[in-house]
Amino acid sequence: MPNSRKLEGMSISRKFKLLAFLAAWGAGATTAALAGPETAEMAGAAANFVAALSPEQKEKALFPFDSDARTEWYFIPKARKGLTIKEMTSGERALAYAFLSSGLSHKGMLKAMTIMSLDQILKDIEQGKGPVRDPELYYFSIFGTPGQAPWGWRVEGHHLSVNFTIAANGEVSATPSFFGSNPSIVKQGPRQGLHLLADEENLGRALVASLDDAQKQKAILQVAVPSDIITGNSRKVSPLEWTGVPASDLNAAQREGLFALIKAYTGRERGELAEVDWSKIEKAGTDKIKFAWAGPLEPGAKHYYRVQGPTFLLEYDNTQNDANHIHAVWRDFDHDFGVDALKQHYDQDHSEKTGAGK
Repeated sequence: MPNSRKLEGMSISRKFKLLAFLAAWGAGATTAALAGPETAEMAGAAANFVAALSPEQKEKALFPFDSDARTEWYFIPKARKGLTIKEMTSGERALAYAFLSSGLSHKGMLKAMTIMSLDQILKDIEQGKGPVRDPELYYFSIFGTPGQAPWGWRVEGHHLSVNFTIAANGEVSATPSFFGSNPSIVKQGPRQGLHLLADEENLGRALVASLDDAQKQKAILQVAVPSDIITGNSRKVSPLEWTGVPASDLNAAQREGLFALIKAYTGRERGELAEVDWSKIEKAGTDKIKFAWAGPLEPGAKHYYRVQGPTFLLEYDNTQNDANHIHAVWRDFDHDFGVDALKQHYDQDHSEKTGAGK
């Protein structure tokens, strides 16, 4: 451990990197996972959470990295694998929430916690007539050993699924990322007026409303409004039909509106990860991004939109419960569950062991 005199002589950037390294080292991380402070903080928060659990709780929360459960994700109310908030003590819950926040931005964390709280509203509305509604039925799962890459983790329950995979080179995947809201707008009771996923709805609506007639002919799909996101909870997502108005056809203000909409999704992640994802989108070519809308433009009507680029897909629908029930998902064609980075690692590892490629 460096003494305070040595720390004082370091630059701010070197000091920050050293402290991030020490935090991860204390959590048992390997040097392969230390690509940045985000991986170190995730590993440290995960290790703190795991250390507080009983052996019985660890049996529920911990899985091998290659477990099939790692890529099994859902957004409906159902029993899952993992350790629920309900099964935690108050101290364990505090560590669990700190762990969740290590992967999300401030706004993403607020949205995730509010999504959980909406199950109590549904419980009050349905009065036991629907599925089990419980704001404590959200499951924490860790795959592999925190800090010893590759490893990953998920927090999931009704209308929430955040999935993180940390590859051996330190690359982090933050998809699939699903946030939903039912009700979309709370219309009665003490929380009347709450509009949780307002950015996802309002930015999409503002963009389609800004289009001229020629642009709308390309953007508005002449199909029935889908009843849900088309890709569902697929483990591997492929590009949908390549339709919509391309960003190259938009004016400067419309393009900024499109980019703001995309960043409403990537911005769920902590800042460093969101910046990497946006850089990847730019590198693939923002002119190639397409925006498509289905349904009427009037507020209150069932509607759907998607934004698709060479590397990613955003899907949004608000069609259930009289158009007051939102699903909004962010997918990466190559990096969901870290698949591309993991493949590169395994290919390289196999090549080194066999001498192939030399």
